[in-house]
Amino acid sequence: MHAPFGPGVYELRNRATRKSVYCGKGKNVAYRMSSLIPRPHGAGKRNNTRLQQYVLTHLTDIDYRTLACASGAAAKAREAQIDKRGFLFPT
Repeated sequence: MHAPFGPGVYELRNRATRKSVYCGKGKNVAYRMSSLIPRPHGAGKRNNTRLQQYVLTHLTDIDYRTLACASGAAAKAREAQIDKRGFLFPT
C-alpha cells in the first residue's frame, strides 16, 4: 500500500492489539504520515511526542489505510466525519 502524495486522510491501527491508534489529514498524506515517526527515522515534525514514540515502538504492528481527496478542503471535511472515539490518540 502507498500513501498519496496529495491531499487526503489516513488512519493507523495496531494489528497486534486491533486498536485504532490515530487518524488525520494532510495536504501531502505521505509526508504527513512520515512525521509520525521521530527524527532521524522520519520527518518527525509533530508536537505529540507520545504518539511518535508509540508509532516508532510499534512500527512493525502498525497498519494504515488512506483515502486520497481532491483538495485540502475535501480532506478536512472527510476527517470531520470520522468518529474518533476509541482511538488511543484522538485528535
